[in-house]
Amino acid sequence: MRNTVYLVYTPEGSEEPTRWRYNPRKIMSAERENIERLTGRNWTEFSKEVVQGSSLCRRALLFTFQKREHPTLKFDDVDFAWDELELAYSKGELQQMRDAAAESAPADMRAAVLSRIDEQIAEAFEDPEEEGKAQPPVAV
Repeated sequence: MRNTVYLVYTPEGSEEPTRWRYNPRKIMSAERENIERLTGRNWTEFSKEVVQGSSLCRRALLFTFQKREHPTLKFDDVDFAWDELELAYSKGELQQMRDAAAESAPADMRAAVLSRIDEQIAEAFEDPEEEGKAQPPVAV
């Protein structure tokens, strides 16, 4: 399966979240360069910080996806509450993580780790396009 992560935006008052498949390897060069200018980080740093929870990096990513649909959008117009934006793994990606944890988690923590992943799997989005093997987000 591919590394399937979604940027999920659920602004207050919306019925359904907007979900974009986020694969750092598929962001076009002009978009990557703009993100680097906006954040002051090179692409590898940016990709790591998105996953680690950098608000500026997540804002730049949200801006990039929204700008595709609204070309006149300005970066300063993008604002979100922390609980309105998240990175979420697909069911398939979480299942792969669960399989790995079942083999590698310390015995005294295994049940708790697997239980938490099972909760996430139950709530996760099922990506119909998953196939192949997961890859790291960016070559380092």
